[in-house]
Amino acid sequence: MVTSGDNGFSPAARRQLEKELADLRAQRDAMAPLVGEQERTGDAADQAEVLDRAEAAAYLDRRIADVAAKLEHGGRNSKGLLPDGTTVTLRFADGDEDELHIVTIPGEDADASTVTSDSPLGLALVGAKEGDEITYRTPRGETSATVVTLKPPA
Repeated sequence: MVTSGDNGFSPAARRQLEKELADLRAQRDAMAPLVGEQERTGDAADQAEVLDRAEAAAYLDRRIADVAAKLEHGGRNSKGLLPDGTTVTLRFADGDEDELHIVTIPGEDADASTVTSDSPLGLALVGAKEGDEITYRTPRGETSATVVTLKPPA
């Protein structure tokens, strides 16, 4: 298992990536051809099944390589995005304040307060400081908010 530091991932994000990698490897192992299976000849349906399995195996191999690389070298966070685990409080024009949690990889426990670092809001927060006004796109159009607090992970 690759474990060269946390590479900007929260413990939860690291666990999620490690679980995904283990699951992908298990799926890939289950696809390994049985002894003598490749030598068998059959009808077109058998050949189509072999091609489908080869495509699925290639996809799993690429995904395994991607997840392993993230664990070893870090995710997209290396491009100047907010680190996983950052907490930000925003005040909107109507006076409402929301506390949001920045993640690099959304997990199973993600909720409405979870924002990915590469989302429009996450990108708008890059370089922002407390008191700054940010603008970002939503499905309903452009929105502005004021950064009340911005706390990187401990």
